[in-house]
Amino acid sequence: MQDGIDFEDLVTAKCASTSSTDKHKWAAGVEQVAQVVQGGAMQVPLSCRRQVSGVPLLLYGRLDVLKAGEIYDIKFSHRYRSGKYLDSPQHPMYLALCPEAAGFTYLVSDGHDLYQERYTRQDTPPIEETIVDFLHYLDHSQLSEIYFKNWRAR
Repeated sequence: MQDGIDFEDLVTAKCASTSSTDKHKWAAGVEQVAQVVQGGAMQVPLSCRRQVSGVPLLLYGRLDVLKAGEIYDIKFSHRYRSGKYLDSPQHPMYLALCPEAAGFTYLVSDGHDLYQERYTRQDTPPIEETIVDFLHYLDHSQLSEIYFKNWRAR
């Protein structure tokens, strides 16, 4: 996890030209990701209110990069396999939060190579499906009360 944080920080610094990453062991990967996201808005916080199965919710996310109608999420992984993020709730959530975005692309680097996994609205299930499953899990596990007590919007 720390590698992911460090890698994203290096990409952000490269885009802002605040430090040189040329001698870093991940320089090639940082450069490739920075070339894609350069000029985008970084760390964009978004939220929206939704009612799902009669439950009022505040959906929230922080986009790594929003650029020209595309959401980019920067990932670092020592091992990548195609379709790694297919079942992730992240792209359905972020596409719900940013209705003007045409798609969501995971930019995955191992520090040397760049892998891209793109999802469009058409091939992304609505986040409400995942939320309904989560609400059912909470009910069946008798955790609804504790969840809603501790996860309130401020």
